[in-house]
Amino acid sequence: MIPLHDDNPTEIVPLLTIAFIVICVLVFFWQMSLGGQGNQAAVYSLGVIPAVLLNKEQLPPELALIPAELTVFTSMFMHGGFMHLAGNMLYLWIFGNNVEDAMGHVRFVIFYLLCGIAAVFGQVLQNPASEIPMIGASGAISGVLGAYLLLYPHARILVLIPLGFYAHMVRLPAGLVLGFWFVIQIASSLAADPNSAGVAWFAHIGGFIAGMALIPFFKRRQVTLLHPVHGSRRWHKRL
Repeated sequence: MIPLHDDNPTEIVPLLTIAFIVICVLVFFWQMSLGGQGNQAAVYSLGVIPAVLLNKEQLPPELALIPAELTVFTSMFMHGGFMHLAGNMLYLWIFGNNVEDAMGHVRFVIFYLLCGIAAVFGQVLQNPASEIPMIGASGAISGVLGAYLLLYPHARILVLIPLGFYAHMVRLPAGLVLGFWFVIQIASSLAADPNSAGVAWFAHIGGFIAGMALIPFFKRRQVTLLHPVHGSRRWHKRL
């Protein structure tokens, strides 16, 4: 189930959502410009390594470019490949603009970073001895998804459902789409080997839960949770 678009208009231009996307794309181009070994070194230097973050291990001096604590932030803007980047940016664009609209630009930045921090520690606490670097915006974006679920569960999402050689497009409630997404994360986390490289499922879970927990405190006062479909309001999207 791949989300393509929502029918949820916004009142403000999602400047920070766009900025996060642009930064992630530019950082990815920078990573690619380093070549294979250079990119790998950058991932170890700027990605979150649980054992290093918790002072259980130390990076070689040539890789320890910044304090381990700062990698919690730098890791949010790096990606492991084009599909990793494209998938994350698609989700951020579809759901981030409405969450930014619900809380305003400044609160959205703080909210996004807090969800990213929660995601990192969701994964770190699950396997604190791991020496595998974590990179990607998906933890912070998971927080955006959790917030969207509580804000607009009735919004309609256009999704692509692959069916073998065919694909079907259908509009589904956001509550169903995001609820299904969260179940997949939980199921995948239970089946995954915590000591192998791959998707940081617990980061997704931690970010999603953080987004749900934080949204009541970050949304604008006039914005209600579990909002009805926006189609009944005379809102329009300005880009």
